[in-house]
Amino acid sequence: MALPSSSGGRPPYQRDFRRNNDPFANIRRNLRIKAPQIRVISPEGRQLGIMETGQAIKLAQQFNLDLVEVAPTAQPPVCRIMDFGKYMYEESKKHHHNKPAAGKIKEIEFTVRIESHDFMTKVRHAEEFLDHGNKVKLRLKFRGREMAHTEMGFEVMKKALAELSGMGHPDSDPKLMGKQINVMLSPHPANKRKPKYHVREANHVPADAAPQKPAAAH
Repeated sequence: MALPSSSGGRPPYQRDFRRNNDPFANIRRNLRIKAPQIRVISPEGRQLGIMETGQAIKLAQQFNLDLVEVAPTAQPPVCRIMDFGKYMYEESKKHHHNKPAAGKIKEIEFTVRIESHDFMTKVRHAEEFLDHGNKVKLRLKFRGREMAHTEMGFEVMKKALAELSGMGHPDSDPKLMGKQINVMLSPHPANKRKPKYHVREANHVPADAAPQKPAAAH
């Protein structure tokens, strides 16, 4: 059942039906979102939890904003409340001026007694780096007497690699070098990456994605 728009608000975003000319055309928003339940992010970036899609649309309408699906493959899909017109303008400017940053090596550092929240934050950052085509070096430092229990460090690294298995693969097994464990991850091909925690931008295109070949002329 279609939900009525809030009175006095700005008119809803009108879809541009021109093919191959609108990079935002395939982004689901508002009533085009098909999933019955979604994970909602506020305009400020706060997690609002899982909601019925209709409830989330009403919430967006209260702000005179759009509900935009930013991670359609997540379970459930992730949607953000935003001004979609403003978002398109800012993204167009950013992609016009920014150069691709693929091929760099990023480092993520863990500790043996890392708290769950910090661990997940670092995993999310690693996912983001891999999703942009960067290699990621995971490093775990031992402190003081922790060297007597190196197996605890390897367990942390094993857990991190498992969480990142949808985004990249280790170049070799984790190795103990001095007072730290190191392992290098390379990103999967762009079309094989499946982030679990990192929320992609609505029109995300990996910097290392292969350009599409033009259709052959007949």
